Amino acid sequence: MLHSRYTSAPEGGRKDIRNLKRIFPYIWEYKGRVLIALLSLILSKVAIVGIPLVFKEIIDILDTPDKAAVAIPIALFLLYGAARMAGSLFNEVRDAVFARVRYRAMRRLSNKVLSHLHNLSLRYHLERRTGNVVRDLERGTNSISQILNYLVFNIIPTFAEFALVAFILLGQYEAKFALITFSTVAIYIIFTLMVTEWRMHYRHKMNALDSESNGQAVDSLINYETVKYFNNESFEVNRYDSTLSEWENAAVTSQTSMSILNFGQGAIIAVGLTFIMIYAGQGVIDGKMSLGDLVLINTMMLQLFMPLSFLGIIYRMLKHTLADMDMVFNLLDEEMEIKDAKNAKELQHKQGKISFEHVNFSYQSDREILHDVTFTVEPGQKLAIVGHSGSGKSTLARLLFRFYEATSGRILYDDQDISQVTQSSLRQLIGIVPQDTVLFNESIHYNIEYAKPGATKEEIIRAAKLANIHSFIEGLPDGYDTAVGERGLKLSGGEKQRLAIARVILKGSPILIFDEATSSLDSQSEKVILEALSTVAQAHTTLVIAHRLSTITDSDQILVMDKGRIVEQGTHQLLLEKSGTYADMWALQLQESIEERV
Repeated sequence: MLHSRYTSAPEGGRKDIRNLKRIFPYIWEYKGRVLIALLSLILSKVAIVGIPLVFKEIIDILDTPDKAAVAIPIALFLLYGAARMAGSLFNEVRDAVFARVRYRAMRRLSNKVLSHLHNLSLRYHLERRTGNVVRDLERGTNSISQILNYLVFNIIPTFAEFALVAFILLGQYEAKFALITFSTVAIYIIFTLMVTEWRMHYRHKMNALDSESNGQAVDSLINYETVKYFNNESFEVNRYDSTLSEWENAAVTSQTSMSILNFGQGAIIAVGLTFIMIYAGQGVIDGKMSLGDLVLINTMMLQLFMPLSFLGIIYRMLKHTLADMDMVFNLLDEEMEIKDAKNAKELQHKQGKISFEHVNFSYQSDREILHDVTFTVEPGQKLAIVGHSGSGKSTLARLLFRFYEATSGRILYDDQDISQVTQSSLRQLIGIVPQDTVLFNESIHYNIEYAKPGATKEEIIRAAKLANIHSFIEGLPDGYDTAVGERGLKLSGGEKQRLAIARVILKGSPILIFDEATSSLDSQSEKVILEALSTVAQAHTTLVIAHRLSTITDSDQILVMDKGRIVEQGTHQLLLEKSGTYADMWALQLQESIEERV
C-alpha cells in the first residue's frame, strides 16, 4: 500500500500557476538574455511564415500561360533561401542565448532546495525517506529546465506563428478560411485540455509509485547488512516488485489513454485541413484564387498544424513536468521547525558555562521525555550523564545543539539563552562525538578535515594521534587517502568512533559532548582514548553521556537520570555513598566485568 504522504494530495491541490510564478525570479536574473531570446524567436517565426508567401509568388510567376516569356525569378529564389536560413539562424541564436538562463535556473533551484533540506529539523529527516527525497529533488530541478524548454522553444513559438498566420489569412482571404482555422485550433485545444486533465491522475500515481519504489530500493541497499542478517533478500525484492507492479499498471493505463488522445488530435486536424483544402480548391476552380494561393494556404496550414500537433504532446509533458515541479516546491514549502529568532545575535563565548533551567521536552505532545531538568556545568568542568536506555540522556545533547526546542524552560550558554542566538554560532562552539558515527563515502583525510575545512596535514595528523588512530591509518595501503565506503562501512565500529573523535578534536570547540563515544572500543583502546580525551578536555567544558560507568569516575559531577528526571546528582564517591540508583548500577557493572574476566 502506498504511503499516505504520496497519495493524499489531489490533482487540484497542485498550484501550477503559483509554481510558474515562483520560477520567474530564476529566469529574470538574465533578463537581457531573455529579451534577446524572445526577439530571436519572433524574427525566426517571421522568417518561417514568410517562406510560403515567397513560394506563392514564385508559383504564380511560373504559372503564367506564356511560360516562354517568363524569366526565372532569381531574386525570389534567393529571398526564399534567405528566409529559410534566417529562420534557422534565429532559432539557434535563441537556443544559445537562452542556455545560460535555463541552466543557471536549474543550478539556483537545486542549491536552494538542498540548502532548505539542510535547514529542516532533525524530526523531518528522521521521518523522511532518503530515496524518495532524492528522486523528487532530481525530477523537480530537471523540471525547471523542461518547463522553460517547452515554453520558450515550443508553446510561445507556436502561438506566435499562429498569430502571424491568422493575420495573413484575415488580411488576404475570405473569412471562412480563418474561421475554419480558428475553430479547428479551438476544438483541438479544448479536446487536449480535457483528455489530458483526465490522464493526469495516472501520471500522479506513476510519480508516487516511482518515488516509493526508489525509496524502497535505496533503503534496502543502505541497510544491506541488516537485509543479510535476516536473510531477507527475497522479501526486499518482492516488496520492490510489488510497488513496481502497481507502477506498471498505472503506466500501461497512461499509455493507452495517450493513444486515445493522439488519435483524437489527429482526427481533428485531418477534418480541419480537409475543409480548408476543399474551399481553397473550389476557389481556384472559380478563378477567385491562384494556384499559388492554394499552395500558400496548404503550406501555411501544414506549417501551423504540425507544431500544433506537437503542442499536444508538449502540453501533456508540461502537465507532467508541473507535477514534478510541484514535488520540489512542496519540499521548499516544508516549514523549518527550528528557526533563528527575529533578532537573533551571534553567541558570544566567554567561559563555557552551560545551564539547564526547569527544562521540559516531549517529541510528541502525549509523551513527555524530560521533566523539570535543572543543572549547571561550570566552565572547564566535566559533567557525566548516566541512566538506563530511554531515560533522556541523549535528548539533553540534542536540545543543547538545538536539534529540537525545549517545550518549556531555558538552556543557557554563558548566561545567554540559546533560543535567542543564531544556530550557526551555537553549533560552531560545540563539538560532538555521537553514539552512531556515520562517515561520508570519501577518504579518511576528508572525513577528519570535515570538522575544519582547509586544515593542514599536520593538524589532521595531530588529531588522529590524539584519537589513537594515526598508526592504524598509516598501516593502510592508501593511508589517509583510504576510502571509508558508504556510511563508513569499510571500517569497524571502533575505527569509526576514533575517526569521529579525531574530527571533534580538530574542530577545537570549547564545549565537547561525548555521546557514549567509546561504546564500540575494546578496553585497551578505550583506556588510551580516555587519557587523550582527558588531555584535550582540560580547557573545555565537557558533557559525557556514558553507559560504562568506569569511564566517568573522574567527572566533576554526575547526573543520574530515570524516566526523564534527574534522580541523583554528585561525584562518583558521593553517589556510591548514597547507596541509591547509581550505586546499584555500579555494582551491576562490576559484577558483569568480573564475569567477563572469568
